[in-house]
Amino acid sequence: MAGKTGSAGRGKGSGSGKKQMSRSAKAGLSFPVGRIARYLKKGKYAERIGAGAPVYLAAVLEYLCAEVLELAGNAAKDNKKNRIVPRHIQLAVRNDEELSKLLGGVTISSGGVLPNVHSMLLPKKAPKKESASA
Repeated sequence: MAGKTGSAGRGKGSGSGKKQMSRSAKAGLSFPVGRIARYLKKGKYAERIGAGAPVYLAAVLEYLCAEVLELAGNAAKDNKKNRIVPRHIQLAVRNDEELSKLLGGVTISSGGVLPNVHSMLLPKKAPKKESASA
């Protein structure tokens, strides 16, 4: 009866009694570490990919996503809307100095532009007439 002896095999926890846990769950992330690892390998960015690289990249992507979504949610709330649309993402990104620098060359479809009127185009204020105070 040579077969399932418990911990002799190298399978994914076959009979060892340990519950399977994804790498994302181990790292406490929502973004898929396994999928990012697959993309890194498939993309031929390097000959070999370390075990920590996809975890770190997933954490960075999750943080950036959370940051943009929080700012876009605030922009939506400012416009009295319950739903985030591309315009809110554009406003959020362009009003944040660091995100604007990061996404400087990015065009957000249907995002529009920041409301801005050049000071030269604004009407000149009429000079105040001095009242006779003598």
